Formats: sequence, C-alpha cells, structure tokens
Amino acid sequence: MREIICLTWLCCCLGVHAQTSDTVRHTDDTKRQVGYTVFAGPAWQIAMDKYERKWLRDKQSYVVGAELNFLPKADDAFDRDYNYPTMSLGATLNLNHGVTMRRTADPAWGKAEMVDYDSHLGNIVTLYGNFSRPLLRRGRWQLDYTLRAGIGYSPHHYNTTDNIDNELIGSTFNIHFGAGLVGYYHLTDRIAIMAGLLYGHHSNGALARPNKGENHWGPTVGIRLAPEGDTKVCRQGHEAPSGAAGKPIYLDFRLGVGGKTLLEDWQQTQFYTAPGDPDYRTDDFHFYMSYSASAALMWRYARRWASGIGADVYYGTYYKHVRDLDEAAGHHVGHSPWSIGLSLRHEVYYHNFSLDLALGIYLHRQMGHSAKEVEQPYYERVGVFYTFPRLGHVKVGASVQAHRTKADLTEVQVSIPVRL
Repeated sequence: MREIICLTWLCCCLGVHAQTSDTVRHTDDTKRQVGYTVFAGPAWQIAMDKYERKWLRDKQSYVVGAELNFLPKADDAFDRDYNYPTMSLGATLNLNHGVTMRRTADPAWGKAEMVDYDSHLGNIVTLYGNFSRPLLRRGRWQLDYTLRAGIGYSPHHYNTTDNIDNELIGSTFNIHFGAGLVGYYHLTDRIAIMAGLLYGHHSNGALARPNKGENHWGPTVGIRLAPEGDTKVCRQGHEAPSGAAGKPIYLDFRLGVGGKTLLEDWQQTQFYTAPGDPDYRTDDFHFYMSYSASAALMWRYARRWASGIGADVYYGTYYKHVRDLDEAAGHHVGHSPWSIGLSLRHEVYYHNFSLDLALGIYLHRQMGHSAKEVEQPYYERVGVFYTFPRLGHVKVGASVQAHRTKADLTEVQVSIPVRL
C-alpha cells in the first residue's frame, strides 16, 4: 500500500514554513466563517509496479466533488502558524467503472485460470477531511498544497462471481488519502476559480484481501464561494508565534489493538489452489488480532511539532498459522509472535488533532518465510489522533503500520502523555 509514502510527505509538508505574506483572507477575529467549493476533472489510474501493469487495462475515470470550507481566523495561533489554512469537510464521487482489469494466461499466475470477462473497479464515494495550506499569495493569486484523509465506500469490489481480477479494492469500506497542489484566482471578494493537480488513494490497510489499492491522479477545476467580504485582502503586520504547549519534554505511552488478514493466505488461494477447490481465489479470509505497546521520549519544541525516539513491541496472534504454512511448504525459518523495534517519531499538531509518523528498525522479528522475502528490517507507521484535554491530554486514534510502504496491519491506539 502506497499511502505511507504520501503520508510521510504529508508530515514533511506540514512542517514546511510557508512564505510570509501580507495578505490573508478573513473578516472576523472571533468567528470562523464558512465557504463552499465544487470541482471536477478527469483522472487516470497509476500502475504501481510490474505486477499491476500485467492486468490493469483501461485506466481513465472522472472525479466530481464538493467541500464545506471552514476559513481561518486572524486571532487563532495555529492558523497563524500554518499561514492561515482552510479546513474542509468534503465528498467526492469517483466515476471509475470504466477502469478495467483482466489477467491473461501467464505461468507466473500458478494455478489461477484466465476468465472470459473484464473486471471493473467500480464507482467510489468518499467522505474526507481536508487541510489546505497557502504556500504563496500575490494579489488575487494564491497557491495551496492540500491534504486529505477519509473513508471511501466501494460497493463493486473484488468477488469471485463477476469481479475476480479486481485486485485493487477488496472491501466495501476503505481508507482514503489524497494530496495535491491547487491554485486560486479571486475574481471578487466572494468568488475564486481554482485549478490544480490531485492524487488520490483507496485501500483497506490489510483489514481485508485483496489490498493492492487504487491510485489515481488528474487535473481538476472548480469554483470557491465565500461569505460576503470574507475573501477581501487584509493587511497583517504581526508574525506567527510558535511557542510550545505546556512543558516541552514528556513521555508518551501507547497501547494498540488491531489486526490484519494475511498476504500468505491471499497468495495461497490465488496461485497455489486448484480450480474446483472451495478456497480457489476466495474472497473470504480470516482476520487475525494483533496488539502493541510503545513508549517514547518526546520533545514538543514548537506548538505544532514534537519529535522523539521510542521503543515498540508487537504481538501477532497469526504466527502459528504462518508457521503451519511454512512447514507445509518445507520452509525452515524462525517463528515468534513478538516483534521489537526502535523508532524515530514526529508528530504534527493542529489544535486537538495530530498526525503521527514513525520510522523504525526491528531488533527482533521472526514472522516466517514470506516476511523474510517481502519485508525489510525497517517499518513505517502513520496515524491520526484526537486529544482530549479534559482527560489529561489522552489521545485516541488509528494508525497503519507498513513494510516498504505496503500495509501490514491497522490498529486503534490510546496515547497517555506523562509530563516531565
């Protein structure tokens, strides 16, 4: 799964200090105004590797969408830190039933047989939150980078009846991530036209199979409407302070519970199971629980940033099943339910929301033959959290852990900070 690459870039972008400008758009220092955006454009599927290029056929689709925009406030410290961004709630419709997939005869597919029809990606409805931060303002012109995260609904996913080669989407509900650059030209104080280039991704974070994920990109055009006077250019003479919230040094303790379906099971049923067997290219996979705990020493050196180093422990209940598969295949490798690692962590804050990124290296991991073949000695983790100030700043969120950008598991985590 490729969202880890993009979310890594997201953290970097959130950390970039945008160019200071003497133009921001607001009229009320205490009330957050609301605006609206509608947009549309063509899109094309991206084949991420050689494997996908073998069976991805028609690639063009279309995207239409609308957003409810919550515009910045002049007196908000986080808004000043981020050069007055726009937060939005949005919805898109990806019209991709024309995206087709079909395997042809190939010895690499093992026992999988070619079918006599094309599989279709199907349309996807997505609800998401959007963060749009200005990089540049000049007169009526504005350039933003935009970042999205949400949930996609895809009723036409992989099945063995009429969509057996749709390896992109394997579940009805999927995780969505999007990013792009968008330019605006303000025709009036209330109306701006927009044009940009956007990337989008849907996949299920290894909660189901298949989990290849769909990736699309394309140009988009639209129009943005704001309340009366809200987009007028106002001069600002102050700098954006960036002080830390509370004491800067703290310990972060986390507990997580989640799970995954196994790549080993997918490969076994796709390529090594004969036609006629009940498990041949099945869409029914067992879900295995996983648990985690971590402790990190963090430094909140600015209101919007914290960085540190942590120790991570994972327990996978699926190790016995992997061991049985390896023994049946004649692979003699180590198996243990425990994985232990050290990680560098970075967290980006906007009010009570935060985005957490970790890059770690394993000190101990023995998850069988397939893990040795497809994993690296390092892992990536990215998560989105919400802080509850009245509960001692406890955070609750969801994260995806990956190996070489491919999702390994998804979990819910609770974070408890201890100030030093």
